[in-house]
Amino acid sequence: MGKKNQWIDGKTALITGAAKRIGKATALAIAGQNVNLVLHYSSSSDEAEAVASECRNMGVKAYTVQADLRDYQQAETLFDRAVKDSGPIHILINNASIFTKTQLVDFTLKDFENNIQVNAISPLILGRAFAKQGCEGVIINFLDTRITEYDRTHAAYHLSKRMLFTLTRMMAMEFAPYIRVNAIAPGLILPPPGEDISYLQKLAPTNPLNRIGSPECITDAILFLLNSEFITGQVIFVDGGYHIKGNVYGY
Repeated sequence: MGKKNQWIDGKTALITGAAKRIGKATALAIAGQNVNLVLHYSSSSDEAEAVASECRNMGVKAYTVQADLRDYQQAETLFDRAVKDSGPIHILINNASIFTKTQLVDFTLKDFENNIQVNAISPLILGRAFAKQGCEGVIINFLDTRITEYDRTHAAYHLSKRMLFTLTRMMAMEFAPYIRVNAIAPGLILPPPGEDISYLQKLAPTNPLNRIGSPECITDAILFLLNSEFITGQVIFVDGGYHIKGNVYGY
């Protein structure tokens, strides 16, 4: 993936949740492909600026923009604010997410609203603003491998990611032919906040490859989708085959 692609070379990407974890890895990976960046963050301003500085040291332009995506109005203004800094945006990566423990029997309306707003509505808002530019581009949404089954301990999160899965396909249809819309569904890549790598290692036997992945596995898939000009409406499961266990003919 080290070779620069002619289409993405010199383009600009907006990445939500870009200050840490997979968002940070994604920013650095595509900066290496000579892509300029707008890095969204919610509260991690120092971390976002540190990532931006790393990207600038790689020879690209990098800006940071703050928004709390739980707030509909802030989500509505985010894209225009990003464009004001960077000019037209050609790549939108909806990585920002919240992952709160909730169960169907007792999650509150606020739990549900927050998960739907951050994990599904905000990507829709940004996707519509992206499409209104009227230029060629690519959207990549982040799902979760467990959308193929049921994550009962994160019920509100699960519902929101199922919604984003459907929105990915709807946007792929509605925004064609100039915008391609795909998704990445990670499996065991990084432990949840507060857990260490042993948390994932214990779960490795749940996938056919019997191991855990790395952020590079995700960024390789992202670069593949950015470079693949005849793919839209697809989900790439980066999960060691987890999604096919007991579901060989599904999805």
